[in-house]
Amino acid sequence: MKPGIHPDYHPVVFQDSATGDAFLTRSTATSTTTIRWSDGNTYPLVVVDVSAWSHPLWTGARRLMDTTGQVEKFHRRYGRRDHRTEQD
Repeated sequence: MKPGIHPDYHPVVFQDSATGDAFLTRSTATSTTTIRWSDGNTYPLVVVDVSAWSHPLWTGARRLMDTTGQVEKFHRRYGRRDHRTEQD
């Protein structure tokens, strides 16, 4: 790597705001907030909205969708067609 052209790559703790789970990794992300990690060192803390601990794809939790409400919203917005056209 050429010196002086790359951002600082350092240890950072990422914490899921929904579950509170955290993991230590290396990143170029910066933060003014710090956290004391289990190894006794202090690292920058970056709080994220979604991680593998809270994302529905990884947790297997499904989001309940109100399909009836979505259909009614569509009909209110674009109108309801009560007649059907027959194609012979």
